[in-house]
Amino acid sequence: MAALVSLGKQSLDSAVLASKQDRLFAILADLGQVMVAYSGGTDSAYLAWAAHRVLGDRAVAITADSASIPESHKRDAEAFARQTGFRHEYIPTFEFENPAYSANNPDRCFHCKDELFRVMEQLGEARGVVHIVYGVNADDLGDYRPGQNAAKLHQVKAPLVEAGLSKAEIRELSRLAGLATWDRPASACLSSRIPYGTPVTKETIRTVEVGEESLKSLGFRQFRVRFHGELVRIEIAREELPRALDLEMAGRLTAIFKPLGFHYVTLDLEGYRQGSMNAVLNLAAPVLEPARA
Repeated sequence: MAALVSLGKQSLDSAVLASKQDRLFAILADLGQVMVAYSGGTDSAYLAWAAHRVLGDRAVAITADSASIPESHKRDAEAFARQTGFRHEYIPTFEFENPAYSANNPDRCFHCKDELFRVMEQLGEARGVVHIVYGVNADDLGDYRPGQNAAKLHQVKAPLVEAGLSKAEIRELSRLAGLATWDRPASACLSSRIPYGTPVTKETIRTVEVGEESLKSLGFRQFRVRFHGELVRIEIAREELPRALDLEMAGRLTAIFKPLGFHYVTLDLEGYRQGSMNAVLNLAAPVLEPARA
């Protein structure tokens, strides 16, 4: 009987994991040459590592040089690329010049990914690279992610989905491979901290970035700074929330966020949950294909 490995509350079959990873390697080998959309998060880091292992220098990881990506995430992405030895480049993106992006409607992520994949296509055409891949996993298919529509539009491939890999399986395979990214907290672009309908600006997301770097310096690991105009709503993982609810810590948080321009500093008692800004959407209704700007 195959051995079981434990990851949190889940038990993962090691034989199934090995089979899925072999399937991923085979998918990448068939592509021959790829550009990987690489943010430095757990999924894209594992995909970039796998592509490098299979294709060597015929795989290159591309990170968007965008204001919506925290500088600390860029540094982490660079460090992992150096440690692992795969080719890594930045490419400038200009989503903030697109009014459809800045308007921050529920299809904002479509316009962001549309811009990224557009510039990656241009780079691929110049270099003769046909295939672009990105790190969406099997679990992501059930969430509201307009960026997946942009991937379909640009014919970007999703090898992790093709291999049937879930988030937990990617974390475990990353751990077994000795990748430092295996337990990296979930991350998303800074624009995701702004409520739909509130315009996204570089100044606003810079405020959010400063606040989140301050939380990190206090030792918190999984959190979000949600921007609501004169009010900031801080989400902190439930296991870390008791520390945040301490009166002394409350004073430190106030001292951090009021100078950033917030009149009210609040802690969300539900704690951190991924995609909480989507709670205002009627996800039961059909999601229409966003139009390109």
